[in-house]
Amino acid sequence: MLVAQGVRVSTVKHAHHGFDIDRPGKDSWHHREAGASEVLVGSAHRWALLHEIRDEPEPDLPDLLARLSPVDLVLVEGFKRGPHAKIEVYRAALGKPRLHPEQPEIVAVASAPAEAGPLPCVDLDDVEAVAELVLRLARPAPSRPADRLRPGA
Repeated sequence: MLVAQGVRVSTVKHAHHGFDIDRPGKDSWHHREAGASEVLVGSAHRWALLHEIRDEPEPDLPDLLARLSPVDLVLVEGFKRGPHAKIEVYRAALGKPRLHPEQPEIVAVASAPAEAGPLPCVDLDDVEAVAELVLRLARPAPSRPADRLRPGA
């Protein structure tokens, strides 16, 4: 929906568990296993850069955002404890408590179904309404010094 409107979009997803996009036995997997800090895999259709953290601390959201190419909008999934503005995705059927109002950074809710409350709320299944809400509430990302991207900085 957003891309169809001409918005250049990237996404960042936080994984709470280990993940891998590489497969054992592939050359790139062997390169990482041999100790390569980074492995870049490229083709005619896409490229991916795998960076092994090893003994480094886990990067925070601003560090990851600084590694993205410039776009109009970055959608972030996870990082729910960060200080940035958020749209809470809430599904009552899951039986979990809402994050708002305990997290004041939540500025709106997308729920299934939409429910009245103190914050703007849209139906999670209404893709157009969610896209409109995202565009209306989007905030510029804080600038980040370039030296944060260099190892040891």
